Amino acid sequence: MLARLLQRYGRSPVVFERDTHVDERPQGGSLDLHSQTGQYAMRQAGLEIAFAAASRPEDQGDRLYDADGTLLFDRDDPTDDRPEIDRTALRNILLEALLPGTVRWGCRVAGIIPSADGFVLVGEGWTEQFDVVVGADGAWSQVRPLLSDAKPAYEGVTLVELGFDVARHPAINRLTGSGKMFAVGDNRALITQRNGLGHIRGYAGVRLAEATAKEWRASSPEQLQQVLQDAFAGWAPMLREVVETGDVIGVRPLYALPIGHQWKSRVGLTLLGDAAHLMSPFSGEGVNLALADAVDLAGALTSDGGWTSVTRYERTMSRRAAKAAEGAAQGLNGAFSSEGVMPVLEHYRARIRRV
Repeated sequence: MLARLLQRYGRSPVVFERDTHVDERPQGGSLDLHSQTGQYAMRQAGLEIAFAAASRPEDQGDRLYDADGTLLFDRDDPTDDRPEIDRTALRNILLEALLPGTVRWGCRVAGIIPSADGFVLVGEGWTEQFDVVVGADGAWSQVRPLLSDAKPAYEGVTLVELGFDVARHPAINRLTGSGKMFAVGDNRALITQRNGLGHIRGYAGVRLAEATAKEWRASSPEQLQQVLQDAFAGWAPMLREVVETGDVIGVRPLYALPIGHQWKSRVGLTLLGDAAHLMSPFSGEGVNLALADAVDLAGALTSDGGWTSVTRYERTMSRRAAKAAEGAAQGLNGAFSSEGVMPVLEHYRARIRRV
């Protein structure tokens, strides 16, 4: 998004991408873009028509069950203005909007060296100098250590990502409804989320130690399914089917940067997205924050205010992210607690009252 916006301002950004091609790895589940952040960014980028064509306003529903399979909340209102879009579809819209050659595929950045005129990026067999380097490189950013000592901390919860084909899993299709299903119990949760092209993405989450999460990452899909079946033993049969029949995609321990993460501004170097404000997905704000960051940073980099404009961007971004990060932490700790489903039910009810 930042590259697209900079090109609209007449600049010539370069994106270094460690993937060797666009389809090298799965991009994850569905995203909901909010009107004042994610959708606003798409409009600023001139991509609102492409977004409307690929998004799914019909998939905004929410369901909440307890561990016994009792349906406690069921809302399906496509006017909530948070249309869903698959990550792959969103990424493709952005990539196709860039000028040819903008993305350097298969270019992992191994080092960033300050120079008299900016920074030199170093890769395998190549070096190149730039006046500005933006760390849009996610949770384990290589750019962030040049600005901050902050490191992501494990949040105490790990998700196992699961995949379902609607045609082969009619029970999961019914369970999911027209959007997203949550089932919450004692420090455990099951989530299914409708994606495009007849797919459903699932997540089985458990509060556990980081060392155990690392063991899970080294386990085979068969071992993980057995572990999950043990973790959700005693839950309603229709909910257990999520862990019994899903195809294991990966293990996702959840990490976050300190809430309100900031750094001393440094000319020629800045951050956006998860590199700046990593948080759990339990506020639904990650992609929206990143896209809003891109809009603000593009404006700052092309303004007449010099680096002072970027410093203002960093402060604005940090304040905006801090509020979302507080919500993400509350959402995570509400979904994975000894209180079971009640904190999540209250969250859903409060959101309806705000609407």
